[in-house]
Amino acid sequence: MQNLRLHFTNRPSPDRPLTTGVHRIVREAAGTIGVGDALQGALLAQICVDRRGLWLQVANGMRGVHINGRPVKRMAVLRPGDAVYVEGVELLLQSGFQSATDVRDADAGQGDARVVLRGLGGKYHGRSVSLEHPCIVGRARDADIRVDDPTFAERHARLELRGDRVLLRDLGSADGSRVNGVAVRDALLVAGDQVVFDAQHRFVLEVPWAPSAQGNDAFAAEADDEPPADQARARPAIPSVRRWPWLLLAALLMAAALSALLLFGAG
Repeated sequence: MQNLRLHFTNRPSPDRPLTTGVHRIVREAAGTIGVGDALQGALLAQICVDRRGLWLQVANGMRGVHINGRPVKRMAVLRPGDAVYVEGVELLLQSGFQSATDVRDADAGQGDARVVLRGLGGKYHGRSVSLEHPCIVGRARDADIRVDDPTFAERHARLELRGDRVLLRDLGSADGSRVNGVAVRDALLVAGDQVVFDAQHRFVLEVPWAPSAQGNDAFAAEADDEPPADQARARPAIPSVRRWPWLLLAALLMAAALSALLLFGAG
C-alpha cells in the first residue's frame, strides 16, 4: 500500500499519513474528532497498519462507527478507498494508484471472464461483473454497470482488461470516479484496487493469478470479522510432520508397557 493516508472529507484538515503501527481516533475536549497518539480525549476507534494490511478496531461500548455505511461494532478489515464514519465525521482512506497516461487505446487486449469487479456496496453488493468484454458504467439501459441516478451520466466510464491490469477511462462524466479514495478521470487498476462510482457503487478488482497490491486479501473480510492475529490463534494446533516419528515411538512404548503389565498381572 503506497502513500497510505487518512483524508478528512468534510473539514479543512491536512491528510494524516498512515505508517505501520496504531493510529488512535479520539474525541477531543472541544468535541472535534482527531487522529494521533499525542491527542488527548476519549478513544473512539483505532486503525492498525502492518505488513499484512490494515483494519479498524472500535473502542468498547462505542456506537456510531460505520465503514461505507455499514455499522461496525468491534473490528473490520479496511481497504484503501473505504470511507470510515465516526460520529458524523467522514475519514477517507486513500492510497496511490497507477496512472493511465502512457496507455494507448490502440493497445487493447483480450478479455478474461476470470477477472471481475466484485461489488462491495450499492445494488451490486455481493455480485461480480466479468471483464470478459469491455465494461460500460452509466445510466444507459445497455450499461454493464447501471447506476439509476438522473444526475449520473449515461456513459460514465469504460473499463477493459490490459493483461493483468484494467484500464479505466472516463467518458465525459461530471465528477469522474474514485480509485483507492482518490478522484480520477483515468487510471490503470491492479488487483485489490477499489473503484467507486457515484459515491455508493463500490467494486474491488479481482485478478485470480495476480497478488493484491493492497496486501490484505489473505484475510479480507466483512465488518466485525476477527483480525488476522485472532484468526491465527483460533486455528486448531496441528502437530508438525517432524514430530510424527516420536509420537509413534511413544505410542509403541506405551503399548509394550501395557502388554507387559497385563502379562505379569495375569501370572
